[in-house]
Amino acid sequence: MTYKSDFLNILTERGFVHQCSDFDALDAKLMEGVQSAYIGFDATATSLHIGNLTGIMMLKWFQECGHKPITLMGGGTSKIGDPSFKDEQRKLLDDDTINTNIQKIQDTCFKQFLNYGDGETDALMVNNDDWLANLHYLDFLRDYGRHFTINRMIKFDSVVTRLERESPLSLLEFNYMVMQGYDFVELNKRHNVILQMGGSDQWGNIINGVDLGHKSHQMKLMALTAPLLTTPDGVKMGKTVGGAVWLNAEMLSPYDYYQYWRNVDDVMVGTLLKRFTMMPMDEIAKLEALEGQEINEAKKVLAYEATKLCHGENAAIEAEETAQKVFEQGSVGDDLPSIEIDKSALETGANFVDLFIQLGLAESKGEVKRLIKGGGAKYNDKSVTSLDLILTANDLTDDGYIKLSSGKKRHALVKVK
Repeated sequence: MTYKSDFLNILTERGFVHQCSDFDALDAKLMEGVQSAYIGFDATATSLHIGNLTGIMMLKWFQECGHKPITLMGGGTSKIGDPSFKDEQRKLLDDDTINTNIQKIQDTCFKQFLNYGDGETDALMVNNDDWLANLHYLDFLRDYGRHFTINRMIKFDSVVTRLERESPLSLLEFNYMVMQGYDFVELNKRHNVILQMGGSDQWGNIINGVDLGHKSHQMKLMALTAPLLTTPDGVKMGKTVGGAVWLNAEMLSPYDYYQYWRNVDDVMVGTLLKRFTMMPMDEIAKLEALEGQEINEAKKVLAYEATKLCHGENAAIEAEETAQKVFEQGSVGDDLPSIEIDKSALETGANFVDLFIQLGLAESKGEVKRLIKGGGAKYNDKSVTSLDLILTANDLTDDGYIKLSSGKKRHALVKVK
């Protein structure tokens, strides 16, 4: 077990610290004994994605250092939707959808990273619908609404962005930051939570909770945020041609998850090893120092370790072996994305473009056209020269599949039922 006071040191050296409301006071509090901290997650899908992974890793290190992490599911706030940096109001979800999402997220996105249970340092999952759904509106406005000023709230970056774009910002969404601030107060009452963590884009919402706790109940609450991860060209990490990089294996296979990390930009490898693996810093330093073609070895380590954390060691081994077969041995592995079609479909002929898009190798016909023009679209390692290509049973390999490729690094299989 790591010493309780090491938490902030670990987060600092691994690049997790962007802002802290009171670094010294938080460090001193953590040295007193077991403390509780939380991060909130909206239940807007059946999975979290790697944009949420920084927060999950912060909670994991918090637990590794002998403290109690709390995952707060926004069963209540998901009914409203976080307006942060969005151009329009999110689609409102019904209770059944939200509850289904929460159960899926708990089973597929948290339990791999955190140890849940009844012990002092075991992780705990809570749902803010438990208290938000039972609020009496007039009482809430009287007791807590008076501590929020519109003057301050309209200065938050998320609100300023919407107003500058002249995008509508409803009263419903404006209440989101009030609800999030109240969550912190309620969690302190129920579970003695003293710290809320999150991404740097949540700083305003988190500080709202810190201030509300102080003004309403003289609570000593603290805030800690991590910098958002972006690619070298300034784009938020976590998006691919096929969409979000989901943590749920039902929505993104462990092999595709592995390949995402395997294909990151060279300059990001050291940062990602620090953030998304549990490797010792001295080992990371050695990998970070690699140059040229050797950096690919560091990427393999990153992909393996990140996949092991999210999907388990067996899935990481299988993904690594499949990648080796595809890229180093020229064959294919069982873990490649695939679809099955009726043999009759191949006898009459199947459209290459339709299969290519269905397998997630491209999002549109226009993208396939660009890949063909650049020589990046292939079947069975042969270049495709026309959008009108029709695949037939004659294109099946001896092993009974057709291999489709998008560039050098993304492959999938068409199999016959």
